[in-house]
Parts: sequence; structure tokens; C-alpha cells
Amino acid sequence: MPSHEVVAEIVRSGFVEGHHRGSVVALDASGAVEWSVGDVESPVLPRSCNKPVQALGMLRCGLDLPPDLLALASASHSGEPMHVDGARRILAGAGLDESALQTPPDWPIDEVARDEVIRAGGEKAPILMNCSGKHAAMLATCVVNGWDTASYRDLDHPLQVAIAETFADLTGEPVATTAIDGCGAPLLSTSLTGLARAFRALAVAAEGTPESRIADAIRSHPEMVSGSRRDEAALLHAVPGAIGKAGAESCHAMALADGRAFALKVDDGAPRARPVVLAAALARAGVDREDGVDGAAVRATGEAPLLGGGVRVGQIRAVL
Repeated sequence: MPSHEVVAEIVRSGFVEGHHRGSVVALDASGAVEWSVGDVESPVLPRSCNKPVQALGMLRCGLDLPPDLLALASASHSGEPMHVDGARRILAGAGLDESALQTPPDWPIDEVARDEVIRAGGEKAPILMNCSGKHAAMLATCVVNGWDTASYRDLDHPLQVAIAETFADLTGEPVATTAIDGCGAPLLSTSLTGLARAFRALAVAAEGTPESRIADAIRSHPEMVSGSRRDEAALLHAVPGAIGKAGAESCHAMALADGRAFALKVDDGAPRARPVVLAAALARAGVDREDGVDGAAVRATGEAPLLGGGVRVGQIRAVL
């Protein structure tokens, strides 16, 4: 098994009652590893952190979307009306409807959006699932190329082959493992260093390239990549020029406009530890103290209080 270090402590009433272990890598502006914690060279499954790179593969295959919908193609969206409407727009632009989606039926991630659907008498639906933007874009890419839409999730489908080639290109590593993600689409492995390298490639790409189109879409529409009430969007607003994407099992990748990049995975998959560790990594790099950065907002994304009797008595505390 890969070596994981303690990256966060669970502190209650001054007592350390548990730990989260994981791995973190930070690249400098040149793309070299500046520092790391734990194993950052063995393959991991970055889950939805892969989506911006998958969206790049679609652009390379001829997909053409406006920035807000391109951001949605890179998203694990919250299921808010803007996300659902956007996925429908992608499908309609390709002459398709929701019946073409092969995402499993689900509720919106966002609790407010979920409650609104339930109050309106709605049910779980493929369009509400957080990956529907990516799947809609995959279907649209198939239509552009005249590829079969019924088998678009298959590992040997031309779309998935092209995405895997793009993924290996940007990470700089061969794909060691191909699994199936929660949405049913192929899930490609890379190391945390490779993941950080891929996000750096997007962030520093020359203007007008497909890579820069992905980065610009994420920068201009951070709420479309996650949601209006998510820590991911708050962090992108706080750090001008940054791009980032979180994934299930407590993964996150982020790159800055100057080429610095970060990637992390918390081994037990606890979502509460992910923003704590990322905020600490940015603080270790001094990002929260730089001109133009809303340092207080960056640090706020890393706050994870523990309650006792409704009162704060501790916190999840990063150890980097």
C-alpha cells in the first residue's frame, strides 16, 4: 500500500481523538515538485478532479461550447437550476434530450436545490445527477463526430479512447488503471504529481488553445463548476486566476495562474478533511498572504469546527 502521512488531526476539547492520513504535492511555478507529504507518485483515482481534463479531450475532438457550458462540462454540479438548465442546453444544442443521458438518477447535491425539487413533487433524475453536465458534453461530442451515442460510456468507444489519450498527455504519465466512476463513465488513474501537472498545463496554456478555453471557463464561471454554496467556488473567487476541482474520496487539485499547482488525497475519503488540507497547503505556499488574494476567504474554506452541545469545542486541524 502507498505510504500516507497524517495530514489532519481531529481535536476535541484540546484532545487529539483521531487523524486523517493522506498525501499532498505542491509544484513550483516551473512545474517541479517544491514539497510533498506522503506518497505522491503512486497511482490514485482522482475521481471528479479529472473532469476538466476530460472536457479538454472533448474540445480536442471538436466539441464547441460557450464558457458557462464548458465550465459545466467540467463540473460536479450542485443541481441548482442554472446547472440543470445548462445540461439541457448542451443536449438541445446536439439535438438530444434527457433520455440520452446515462447518468444514474439522483437528487441534487445542494440541500436547498434538493428540497425545492421535492417540494415541487420531483423525483431523482439523471439530469439532476452531479455529472450530467459532463455526460451531456460527452453526448454532444459524439454527435459532432458521428459516433454512437448509446455506447458513449464504453471503454473502447472512440470518445473514451480520445479522452484517455488527452489525460495521459496532460499528466505526463501512462494510465495505469481504468476503473468505472460513480456516474458510470471511465475513471482514469494518475499520481498526485501527474494530476497537479495536468492542472498546471491548463492554467498556463497559451491564449486561444483548447487548454486555455477550459481554464478561462472555470475562472469566469466558478459556480458552474461546483455550486453557489460550495467551498470550491469560494476558493476560486478568493484566488484570482486560479482553477480547481474537487473529487469524491477527498481529492482536490488546484493550479494558479503563475504555474504553481497542488493536488491532494485524504486516504479515508472523508470530505470534511479535504478543504482543511487544501487551505493549509495554500497557506504553506504563502498564497493566502499574496497581493490580490482574499486571505481571510481562503482560510475560511479550511475551517471545520467540531461541536459539543451546539457550541464549538474543537476543530479538524491540518498537519502539513
